[in-house]
Amino acid sequence: MKHLLFLFTWIASVFSLSAETTLSDEAWISLLTCSPTDDAVFTVYGHTALRVADPTTGMDLVFNYGIFDFNTSNFVYHFTKGETDYKLGITYFKNFYAEYAMRGSGVTEQVLNLTSEEKNTLWQTLQWNALPENATYRYNFFFDNCATRPATLIERSVTGQIIYHHEVEHKSFRTLINECMRNQPWLVFGCQLALGSPADREVTLREEFFLPLLLAKAIGEATIASPNGVERPLLQTTKIHLEAHPEPVAPTRLTPWLASLLLLAICLLLTLREWRKKQRYPLVDCSLFALAALAGTVLFFLAFVSEHPATWPNWTLLWLHPFHWIGVLLFAVKTQKKAAYYYHFINFAALTLMLAGWHFIPQHFHIAFIPLVLCLWIRSGWYVSRSIMKI
Repeated sequence: MKHLLFLFTWIASVFSLSAETTLSDEAWISLLTCSPTDDAVFTVYGHTALRVADPTTGMDLVFNYGIFDFNTSNFVYHFTKGETDYKLGITYFKNFYAEYAMRGSGVTEQVLNLTSEEKNTLWQTLQWNALPENATYRYNFFFDNCATRPATLIERSVTGQIIYHHEVEHKSFRTLINECMRNQPWLVFGCQLALGSPADREVTLREEFFLPLLLAKAIGEATIASPNGVERPLLQTTKIHLEAHPEPVAPTRLTPWLASLLLLAICLLLTLREWRKKQRYPLVDCSLFALAALAGTVLFFLAFVSEHPATWPNWTLLWLHPFHWIGVLLFAVKTQKKAAYYYHFINFAALTLMLAGWHFIPQHFHIAFIPLVLCLWIRSGWYVSRSIMKI
């Protein structure tokens, strides 16, 4: 039903677009900014859209570059590979308003201070982008998303140059998105695993616009420098249509930090039991290293196969990598004890060097990584010690 409603709205909007060639003097174009909510992964960052309203004709449309379909064939694979296609969708403002009101998200409208010529230039561009053959684009979370697209269109539509006067945050991509996900500790943990050292680069003023709230802040303080040297504010007026009323989020009891400490405690207890009972539990190593190998395989795919811009180089691959599958096979076969010893020896030496140089690695790691690395380090170290002492 939702897809049918969207299709009907889109068809009706296309007909209204085809009937309009220019905007009247009473028309306005504004930037809509929706505040973040914790409903889903894609809502924690907020949202941006463009509104085009013309009281003379009764037109009131919202151009939304954030449309995607979970039901697309192999969606998860293409999303992981960085080949997600988003689409420019068109809806009536009243429908857009109702959707975000149900989410509890705030909606703020910033009316742009554009001349009649600038408004029509932007309007013509939006009409062209709305055509079926132009509506789809290759989504990129940091550099080409629902917020950066409207920002670029506004910049290209003005006569002159937009000057941004707001103070730069001086934060990295990683820090900015972590702040957005502060109520979702496991989401933060997953992003910390997936993102490599490029995410730790300080974001420039223009690159901040990948987050809707930072774009809205910049628009509010920007000016347009005309070719004749005259400057005027980019923002005409601001109107808050909806105050944010998000649903309260229950705190997560089992955080990544706590879970990693529990796993480390279990690993220590089992290792201590092996020492006391003079027994060997190959299932422990097989299970632990299989999990590390599985996570490493995903990271390897993100780093070397996907097109995401911030997943390579990823120094997490020093301890989570697909080569652990070799270790799992060696641990499971009794006749490969010598080969298993060499694998554990190499892994123990590599992790020792990594732990010793932790603060020198040019990438920020989640604090929960430390207990997880220690689990692998302890198991490899114990295996090597037991072999040397012939326990």
